[in-house]
Amino acid sequence: MFDSELVHEILTNIAESLKKISSRFEGVVISDDFLLTPAGSEKLDSICMQLIVIGESLKNVDKITEHKLLTKYPEIEWSKVKGLRDIISHHYFDINTEAIFDICQNKIPPLADIISRMIKDVDDLK
Repeated sequence: MFDSELVHEILTNIAESLKKISSRFEGVVISDDFLLTPAGSEKLDSICMQLIVIGESLKNVDKITEHKLLTKYPEIEWSKVKGLRDIISHHYFDINTEAIFDICQNKIPPLADIISRMIKDVDDLK
């Protein structure tokens, strides 16, 4: 069995990062909004930082749970979420703003829902 309190803490941090992304994404209407102003660039930078945090945290959850927790939630393509961290970290100057826009608009809300469900499920193990 894994340390459910540690996993709860990590998942809670992920949930907070997802809220930050949603908040920072407000007002972004098209992907070019990330590039047209200094404020847009700051939004892109701050969102990307949170995506890195989420990817790294999920890698830790996967390791702590011996790869058994994430697989219980197949609605999310976990390898892509974790892999995005590597892309942003190692190829930052090649970031596709359209992809980040799509992630913020279409992938963050369902991920936030699943993370919330995971937190409840992990709490039931305590």
